[in-house]
Amino acid sequence: MANSPQSKKRARQNEARFKINKMRRSRIRTFLRAVEEAIASGDQAAAAAALKAAQPELMRGVTKGVMHKNTASRKMSRLASRVKAVA
Repeated sequence: MANSPQSKKRARQNEARFKINKMRRSRIRTFLRAVEEAIASGDQAAAAAALKAAQPELMRGVTKGVMHKNTASRKMSRLASRVKAVA
């Protein structure tokens, strides 16, 4: 349990940051889910559009520190190859 004023403030900041990061992760997952659903439906045009919408969202997660750059790049690469394979 936080005792000093500094540790109490740090606990408050961590809680606020956790909520923000949770929202960002959820938003990224929503975009990724849209790509997955488009791939599953077999519609390449929709999948490509969903991928194009998901790409900046993933990179925004990187700049905000929600995920590592290589993780986002790996996800993008794998999704792009799967979208390409739908054709």
